[in-house]
Amino acid sequence: MSDFPDQREGAPHPCATPVLFGQQAAEASFLQAFGSGRMHHAWLLTGPMGVGKATLAWKVARFLLAGEHGGMFGPPDTLDVSEDHPTVRRLRAGADGGLLVVRRGLDDKGNLRRDITVDVMRRLHGFFGLSAADGGHRVVIVDAADEMNANAANALLKALEEPPANATLLLVAHQPSRLLPTIRSRCRDLRLSALGADDFAAALTQAGVEGDAATLAELSGGSVGQAVELAMGGGAEIYADIVALFATLPRMDRARALRLAESMAGKGNETRFALFLRLFDLFMARASRAGVMGPGPEAVAGEAALFARIAPHQHAAQALAELAPTLAGRARHGRAVNLDPAALVLDMVLKTEEGLRPILGQSA
Repeated sequence: MSDFPDQREGAPHPCATPVLFGQQAAEASFLQAFGSGRMHHAWLLTGPMGVGKATLAWKVARFLLAGEHGGMFGPPDTLDVSEDHPTVRRLRAGADGGLLVVRRGLDDKGNLRRDITVDVMRRLHGFFGLSAADGGHRVVIVDAADEMNANAANALLKALEEPPANATLLLVAHQPSRLLPTIRSRCRDLRLSALGADDFAAALTQAGVEGDAATLAELSGGSVGQAVELAMGGGAEIYADIVALFATLPRMDRARALRLAESMAGKGNETRFALFLRLFDLFMARASRAGVMGPGPEAVAGEAALFARIAPHQHAAQALAELAPTLAGRARHGRAVNLDPAALVLDMVLKTEEGLRPILGQSA
């Protein structure tokens, strides 16, 4: 849905995601509170990134705004609302006056701003004024609350301190520790859990993603949203290329390194280059972690054997951990001054090879 600037490319927006997988416990917790007649006015939806927090927020919004809550058979036992319901159609069209979504706005160049500003948050005042006028239910989704700047957070706090009747605020937070303690204390926590393998695979299928679900789960840290980005950008293949290149150590295949570097250059490869930088940092982190905690599940074939060679003990893992931020800093600087992506990739690869020589010598 192009009307939503926060939508991940290639993935359905949370408002249009038909099924929320793996979060039955969180749904049941909300329904229990609703059925008790003492539902809290503000909810903090927490949990790992990409497990369905925003999808649950939209699902709760549909449920509350549709207004079909039980009847002769008692309180409702599901948050599901028919796709044909008028409220659902209005929400998908962005035309339901009962919902306000607070998120990062666009700057003058059409890019998402870095944070949620106070100007956006001040819309709450007028929105809640409508509630007093017509007496209807009002729902606010803040996605994500940990992206607010200080002034926006203070404006939200005021709304939490003086909530109007028939209003529910749903705060999505990937890093709730970044929120003001006074905001957290005024919300009821609704924690979502990491997805199991079957639920993760089902969520990817629903998003129209093809590829090895186990690989995407490892590379995305279990985030469905990030897995969609990886699948669309060929992330699994890029990561496999990184592993295959370093598997040629101690005498690195220079021709392979050059091909990998050149594949990141040129117009149209900006996204691929950005994805490489992300995955290279992940590669270093996974190698370092393997050296400390031992082998974990492989993301791609050959990864465990490679990590056993380049991070055979904690000292090697520490060396990799110290090298990673240096490489990331060099890459950030190079991008800032528009250096050739191929040159940057080759520099990162060769610097890593140089840093690994003492380790490979000791473990040979």
